[in-house]
Formats: sequence, C-alpha cells, structure tokens
Amino acid sequence: MKKLGLVGGTGPESTLMYYKELNSKIDVLTGQKAMPDIAIESVDFRRAWDYVADGDYDNLAKYLSEKVNSLKNSGSEVIALTAGTMHIVLDEIESETGVNLVSIPKAVCNEAISRNYRKVGLLGTIFTMEKDYMKNDFVKADIEVVVPEKDDRELIAKRILEELELGIVKESTRDEFNAIIDKMRANHGIEAVVLGCTEIPILLNDDNCVLPCLDSVDIHINELIKLVTE
Repeated sequence: MKKLGLVGGTGPESTLMYYKELNSKIDVLTGQKAMPDIAIESVDFRRAWDYVADGDYDNLAKYLSEKVNSLKNSGSEVIALTAGTMHIVLDEIESETGVNLVSIPKAVCNEAISRNYRKVGLLGTIFTMEKDYMKNDFVKADIEVVVPEKDDRELIAKRILEELELGIVKESTRDEFNAIIDKMRANHGIEAVVLGCTEIPILLNDDNCVLPCLDSVDIHINELIKLVTE
C-alpha cells in the first residue's frame, strides 16, 4: 500500500473526516488486515484563508507548496489537498513541486459523468462558487454548472465560515441550504448538487438534501483509496 500525504487544516473538520474515513474504509476493504500509512501536513487555516481573501495567490501557492514538498520528502507517494478552495492554486503547486496532486474537482466531475448528469448546482465558499477552478473540468465534459444567486452565495459563504468550519451544524442552516438548492432546481433544472466545500458534508447528504449530492469528500476519499491500494 502506498503512503498517503494530505495537506490538511483547511479546515480542521474536513481533515478529521478524511483521516477517519480513509482508515475505516481501507480497514473494511482489506478485511481488517491493514490501515493506510498517512502523513498530514496541517496548515494555519487563518493564514491560508487570508491569502485567498486577499487574492495573494503567489504566497498561497508558495505556502501550500512547502507542505506538499514536506509530504513528498517524507515518502508520500499519493498527495492531495483536503479543501476545495485551495485548488485555486493547484496548477501552481504542481508546477512548483513536480507533484501530480489528486484533484477534488476532477474526481467530482468524473463521478458526475458516471452518473450521466448534464446540469449540476455548485455550493461552496464564495471563491469556489465565483471562480472557475471547480467548474473547468465540468465545462470540458459538457456539464453545465449553476451557482446560486448573489445573496444566496453570500449566505452560504457566511454559514461555511462562521459555522461549518468550526464544526457547528444547525438545522436552520440545513433548511436554508435546501431552500437555495430547491430554488436552483426550480429556476435552472439542476439534477444534483456539488458539495464543493469539504465542510458542507457535515451538514448535507443524500438522506437530508432535496437533490442527490455529489459529496466532494466521499468522492475524493474513494479516489485516494483506489490510488493507494492499487
């Protein structure tokens, strides 16, 4: 089994999900005979977030590249970022480190293709919803990506930063998100919703969402499992 390296801490809640699910799923997959060798380089979330908010992508790429190089130098053979937003500098990190990172957007897009979706909604941080890095693979695959209206985007971003990033889950927030998704279905005919921030799955899933979910954490984890166990 290959050693797995994760750049975590953006945020802590999703990093915990990755660590727990990777261990438990691989344990089951191997018949309780093995768990993965995982190295985690945890970043200062506030520092990384400030770089994103300020549009300081050069320093963000440099900071995350330092973490990726540490994982590479520690013997990690499969390396990934555990946050959708940090993929805003994916190409720069790969260029700086020479590492082909396991991409969240690409993994989620491939899952959408396998389910034959032609139009999906996208929820995430304000950057994930308004920039193109989470949408590009879908566009190449001729899958239309719809984002919420401006006021709804701002509400979602606020709830992510002030609640979900801190592990706070409220029924009222779930109702707000579902109302937004239902509006996107009524106005644009979306078939499913991409949970593009890796904290949203602590709030929404197929059991409590008004539409099928493309859970970026679960999809990404399954892709990582395939790569470390092949």
